[in-house]
Amino acid sequence: MKREQLEFLADNPFYTKRFAFYVGRRCRQATIKDIAQELKLDWDTVKTLEKQYMHAQLAKAGTPGPKAIGIDEISIRKGHTYRIVVSDLIRRRPIWFGGEDRSEASMAQFYDWLGESKAHGIRLAVMDMWKPFRLATQAHAPQAAILFDKFHIIRHLGEALDQVRKSEYARLQGRERRYIKGQKYTLLSRKENLTLEGKKSLKTLLAANKRLNTAYVLKESFGELWSYEREGWARRFFENWRASLKWQRLKPYEKFAAMIDRHWDGIAAYCRPENKVSLGFVEGLNNKIRVIQRRAYGLRDEEYLRLKILTCMLPAL
Repeated sequence: MKREQLEFLADNPFYTKRFAFYVGRRCRQATIKDIAQELKLDWDTVKTLEKQYMHAQLAKAGTPGPKAIGIDEISIRKGHTYRIVVSDLIRRRPIWFGGEDRSEASMAQFYDWLGESKAHGIRLAVMDMWKPFRLATQAHAPQAAILFDKFHIIRHLGEALDQVRKSEYARLQGRERRYIKGQKYTLLSRKENLTLEGKKSLKTLLAANKRLNTAYVLKESFGELWSYEREGWARRFFENWRASLKWQRLKPYEKFAAMIDRHWDGIAAYCRPENKVSLGFVEGLNNKIRVIQRRAYGLRDEEYLRLKILTCMLPAL
């Protein structure tokens, strides 16, 4: 007996492709469980139809040939289980999800998948300061300029500020602590993102503690580093910023400044006109991935997670 293949049918022969794509579009905004209840379908059926839809999205998007890439890792479950996500920063979409961890060997898997010819076409690689990513990129795409991601650097500075906050809380006693207690996120958030109440709390905190006030002002001013268009000007700004730490007794900031100095080439690369890319895309993608992971909480199908991440920035079919 020969079974005829009909183009309009989905992989599941009980449904048409048109219906499968409808289910797939609905799953972009809701969980599998919600769509299964809404359409009176089995949970596994909805998941299968959505996976077919996502495969069709990737097929339509075609094979990538990126010129500028963003590299980041995500934790897929507890116990330091990581996967690497690589994005095309010009087309603004993730193009690869894989690896077994965040090692150099896992990063090399991306370049093997991309192929030698396309790897040599990459002119810029944006990443955090994780050494294995840098080494793998230098080995497989030596022509690419390496740029360290601004948001990861600012996160390190936020951690340094939090260490100052903790040391001040430990140093003070009694009523003097009340201004610091419970103000971690008020201190670490950007001022423009705070509520009116948060701004009042921040003003009170900074007025009450001179060292925290100094640390906060230094953190807010550091972002100017990425506004310079010449490396010499950027370096002069950084040296002045580091000099202002003298006599301030801010050890975490001194360690941060030493880290910036060690990784200067990957930071100064942003000053060159050819390396001006939107650094906010990778951070925005990370937020989108966190939403995907919350919706798929408890789901052990890593292939499903891979498809969700790779298609999250693609247009609907």
